Amino acid sequence: MGPKELEDLARVSGRHWFYRGKRRVVWYWLERVGALAGRPLLVDCGAGTGEFALEAQARCRVLALDDSDWAVERLVALLGPDGARKAAVNALPVEDGSADIITALDVIEHVEDDRGAVAEFRRALRPGGWLAVTVPACPFLWSSWDEVLGHHRRYTQETLGALMADAGFDMARIAYINVPAFPAMVAARLVRRCAGEPSGWRFEDWIPPRPLNALLERLFVWTACVPLVRFPIGASLLVIARRPATS
Repeated sequence: MGPKELEDLARVSGRHWFYRGKRRVVWYWLERVGALAGRPLLVDCGAGTGEFALEAQARCRVLALDDSDWAVERLVALLGPDGARKAAVNALPVEDGSADIITALDVIEHVEDDRGAVAEFRRALRPGGWLAVTVPACPFLWSSWDEVLGHHRRYTQETLGALMADAGFDMARIAYINVPAFPAMVAARLVRRCAGEPSGWRFEDWIPPRPLNALLERLFVWTACVPLVRFPIGASLLVIARRPATS
């Protein structure tokens, strides 16, 4: 993302149901698999506006990374000079096997070589360490906004699962999330295409009235945190994966 997109994101990411819900879902699953025991070192890749990294300081030792000067300046202001560094996700400034947790929330779709990025995550994780990844789902939802945001692709469960498996990760959870918003996103994409793909407004830029915002957040979190349920489709995908303890 460029500075303008990051500035727009910073205005809403602390309050918007999508961003708040996504962070809550990731924390739920990291807690559930036991990744947060013992104040682990969490490396947040593509940390952006920094809300997730800031939350992580209460539970983890944190290193936030981003390749944007704008983002790094904000991250240093939030986390301190030792808590943030400028780096690309395919060249992490950490030693082999030094991270307990790596997070990349809506990041690898921005990376041309996503296989290289996931291989780099594995290198940096200790054996037995955990990886949390979210990505936009469903290639048929591709729109001009994906291009504006610098996306190279949207994923299916099969393509994302193969990416993780090929890098040598064991998956504890792979599932579609942001399920309640999926019908509205499909409808919005259809309207845009019929209207000639106008640029401008998107759901993620608009914070609904407080009761609706809270309801949408609850629905997002609830549908993503039912352990025995995996929905057949959704607007995003979540992976919680582990580097095997013996490799």
